[in-house]
Amino acid sequence: MADGPTTTSLGLRVSDVALEADLSRGLIEVESALQSAVHSADDFVEKAGRHLVAAGGKRFRPMLVLLAAQYGDPSASGVVPSAVVVELTHVATLYHDDVMDEAPRRRGIVSANARWDNSVAILTGDYLFAKASDILADLGPDAVRLQARTFERLCVGQIRETVGPRDGQSPVEHHLAVLADKTGSLIATSARFGAMMAGADQGVVTTLAQFGERIGVAFQIADDIVDIVSESRESGKTPGTDLREGVPTLAALYVLEDDRAQDSELRSLLTRALPDDEEHAWALAQLRDHEALARARAEARRWADEARAALAPLPDIAATRALYELCDRVVDRTA
Repeated sequence: MADGPTTTSLGLRVSDVALEADLSRGLIEVESALQSAVHSADDFVEKAGRHLVAAGGKRFRPMLVLLAAQYGDPSASGVVPSAVVVELTHVATLYHDDVMDEAPRRRGIVSANARWDNSVAILTGDYLFAKASDILADLGPDAVRLQARTFERLCVGQIRETVGPRDGQSPVEHHLAVLADKTGSLIATSARFGAMMAGADQGVVTTLAQFGERIGVAFQIADDIVDIVSESRESGKTPGTDLREGVPTLAALYVLEDDRAQDSELRSLLTRALPDDEEHAWALAQLRDHEALARARAEARRWADEARAALAPLPDIAATRALYELCDRVVDRTA
């Protein structure tokens, strides 16, 4: 065990010795189980399935499963498998997202659709969903039902994003609803799985799910801001990837809803993808200096504050303190 606090996902520092040990051990078990889960007798299928899993990532969702399990028995048999399920589900959506966005890179490596083709990427995502379902079958009908409902929201969110806002609907309102479905739902399920599998009280399970939904939206808004402001990313995405690919983010939508004349050129660029390097560099610089970025940060903070408020009914234990810190860490990384 390390001598000092463990630094885990998003730079979250865990200073409690017992919690540190549980999280470290649990994350090692999750990683091992993830590698085993993508095994296939077919060499190509295994290579494609392992492509993004082996590239790493924040493992934010498995970490939240492990933290939520602290409200019951963290060593319960279903905890690690449920953490594997949420990470497999998350990675599967990345394969599909990269096809939708025509993204060339993911987690510092060539995306599956760029390395092979869209069909391989889509089918590999489906393969990982199947692997997650196989694990779920051993966790009981409640777990299967929860995953099915989460998957429904993931699909609805992607459809909503693809179709765009309804007539008369605010693009910002639409965007936040998409984030709740595409990101908040699976993070809420991560917290719910951990507490459920550990045998926590139902009230605790519900509280943690509410926390997860809110911190999930804050997490995604913050992630999109990091894409704008950072010079380099742990995920391997180059700065301004969303901007280059024409993927709407909250800061960009704030610019688009403002009709000031001085922003007319920027608004024009933000309505489309920006493959041209010069246009992209100019728009990125403008967006970095725009007050819309501060508005997006404030919205991320609002969701994080709501997540913090949701934690009020929980007991004062090390896991609760870690979740409170997480509310700050999610937003602080955008500064």
